[in-house]
Amino acid sequence: MPKRKKINEDEAFREALRMVAPGSRIREAVSSILQSKMGALLCFGNVGQLTRFSEGGVKLDAEMTPQLVYELSKMDGAIILNKDGTRIHFANRFLKPASHYPTIETGTRHRAAQRFANQSKSIVLALSERRSSVTLYCHTKRYAQENIETLVNKGTQTLQTLEKYVGTLRKTMKELTQREMENIVTIFDVCRVLQRTEMVNRIRLEVDPILLELGSEGRLLQLQMQETLKPLEEAHMVVRDYYKERQGVTPDSIHARIAALSQEELVNLGYISQHLGYGPNLRSVDAYMAPRGYRILHSINRLPSQIIDNLVENLASLQAIMAANREQLVEIEGVGDVMAERIRGGLSLLATQLGK
Repeated sequence: MPKRKKINEDEAFREALRMVAPGSRIREAVSSILQSKMGALLCFGNVGQLTRFSEGGVKLDAEMTPQLVYELSKMDGAIILNKDGTRIHFANRFLKPASHYPTIETGTRHRAAQRFANQSKSIVLALSERRSSVTLYCHTKRYAQENIETLVNKGTQTLQTLEKYVGTLRKTMKELTQREMENIVTIFDVCRVLQRTEMVNRIRLEVDPILLELGSEGRLLQLQMQETLKPLEEAHMVVRDYYKERQGVTPDSIHARIAALSQEELVNLGYISQHLGYGPNLRSVDAYMAPRGYRILHSINRLPSQIIDNLVENLASLQAIMAANREQLVEIEGVGDVMAERIRGGLSLLATQLGK
């Protein structure tokens, strides 16, 4: 149950960043308030829950517009909105959270905001007129928003790091492909690719909230990241190619277990080997490993997933698929003469590109 709560809180935090990102109506209202050197408290969530821990004010039930939020912020109390921030239910509302909820803030407004968000499991934006800053409280999370220029610089630097790691992943996958063509793959080769893949994933998770907060201002960075991450889809096929089939174990569950490794554990390839089903000692696997062929076959253009599944199910390994003649391929469901030639041609082209 505690784990589920954490997932909900993380999802709520992402939604909060998206809601206040540049290009949104809430962000337009926030910008107007800050430009006028005013402060405000904006509370988003279940209205019934929010009103339980607040009192007084003016009841509105009006459509949210940036101009209306700006005008209402001239009053001292909080503005209560629904979860999506599309309707305003109360203005000039007095927040009364329980004092036993922890807070690190010193100002009265921010202390109330942090406690209120924690107690009501809501989202609160605290706008400071003195510092012209915005602090976002989401359940137990606290996040001080940064200006656009700072976020763009941070996003650009993180993307540069991401590109370097993806470059290393590409190189490692190319080495794996060469060894697959020569039929000399070891558990070390497989685990190294999965290690690099998880490293890329973790950097991607650092970029995501930056791009969410940038909103429309981060469109170009978002496109750049999507282009950079294209090798990830291919890399995720590695688990499907090599994991040891066991009851209750799927490629997705293995990816989840690798993602749960600590940074120190990720450095040790033995943990990855163990999750694949081969034990923690890489040297204990003396025989070469035979890939099923999913990753290589997916790299062949216009080859349907169902055909790939049928090939692996019938021939069991990449080497058997590569060795199959046209007649053997045609016998597989969904593979006709044209498809058989496409498969043979694609594998032959890949071998030629690798110099094999």
